[in-house]
Amino acid sequence: MTGGMTVDQLLQALALPDSTRVQQRVPKKLLVEHGATSAQDKRLIQDGVDEITWLASLKPHLIGVPEHEDEHRHYREAAVLSLSLRPGTRPARLLELLHRAVPHPVLLATTVDGSLGLSLAHLRWSQTEAGQTVLDGPVMSVPVPSDGGGAAFRAALALANQPRTSLHALVQGWMDTIAALDAAQETGSFVPSTSRAQAEGRHAALQQLRDLRAQAAELRARAVKERQLARQVALNEELRSISVQMESLRQRLVVGSG
Repeated sequence: MTGGMTVDQLLQALALPDSTRVQQRVPKKLLVEHGATSAQDKRLIQDGVDEITWLASLKPHLIGVPEHEDEHRHYREAAVLSLSLRPGTRPARLLELLHRAVPHPVLLATTVDGSLGLSLAHLRWSQTEAGQTVLDGPVMSVPVPSDGGGAAFRAALALANQPRTSLHALVQGWMDTIAALDAAQETGSFVPSTSRAQAEGRHAALQQLRDLRAQAAELRARAVKERQLARQVALNEELRSISVQMESLRQRLVVGSG
């Protein structure tokens, strides 16, 4: 995916106030101390991470977005970080460790093998450790395509185009924006969702579509090996049914219906 969006271009697209800029390198040892839960995690950080940079700190008085507090979490600020990984490093576990280690929600830009990925996750209070935060659901991680996501995606990322009622709404807005970028990999064009319900519906449809695609690949492999004609016919019928379901799901992604 060389030639796609860079971290600098991401910052330009976000259009954050200059007062939010931090541009400070974060020592790897901090991620080891606050994120690693095992010797394997420590080795992964030491071997896989090239550089961590705190790019921006999004505090309410700097961006004009109120903090958020409820029984599950207290978002006093959000952050934008970049993570540069060494060639060949698989990012999934490292993304989880970093999002878990920072006590604020993070928009993370990860660079590995010449490509950029964006990830976010919500946090909540730990039920076992007072004052500690844990991930609230899976990390949402989406690769940025080689065209940088296109002008519509870059415009949608801008702080001014995100929900501004609270920091929680802002983080969710960015999550919905990168989820729409994920859907664009199936539809061919980026179209932002117009509501939370629509975003949830599209995300669910995308997950179902990818699950069905995996099922279809497994059925095709079985059909190739099958020697009994009746069983081959049955497998092909299953494939046809899955194809119909997949097309229906693709249409839900295009129109953004729930």
